[in-house]
Amino acid sequence: MNSTDLLIEAFGRVHGAVHGALAGGSAKALTFRADADANTIAWLVWHLTRVQDDHVAELAGREQTWTRDGWAQKFSLPFEPAATGYGHSSSEVAAVRVDAELLGGYYDAVHAQTLAYLQALTDADLDEVIDRRWIPAVTRGVRLVSVISDDLEHAGQAAFIRGLVQRRG
Repeated sequence: MNSTDLLIEAFGRVHGAVHGALAGGSAKALTFRADADANTIAWLVWHLTRVQDDHVAELAGREQTWTRDGWAQKFSLPFEPAATGYGHSSSEVAAVRVDAELLGGYYDAVHAQTLAYLQALTDADLDEVIDRRWIPAVTRGVRLVSVISDDLEHAGQAAFIRGLVQRRG
């Protein structure tokens, strides 16, 4: 297995976790909040997908799937098109009220773009420094691992919330 195969496998784990969290999710389940300010499944999946879309598009030097393919219009959220959810307030989290099919469709489109990008990378590409604002400087490979980590964390949170919803009936 080479480095890009490893990254493809890791993003595949995100894919499975996202679809597991969304499977059969009703509007009530997707917008359930464990407390008044907690994140919802809908927001978590939207956010992790927006972050992946944003970061991979930047690495690939292409427009985000969100704007290029009309997902921003399909979701019709009250945010600027560049919003990824970072720093969102409780009311902004609550504003993400979309169905599982739309969330899954956007995620799948971003996942496909991510896989296409990864398949074209070499080990040398992964070693390229892309951000010198950090110590140590961030390489392309490190940025991709960061996206995987963030995505898996949020997908796990969504799965936990789904479990809470299922236990409550």
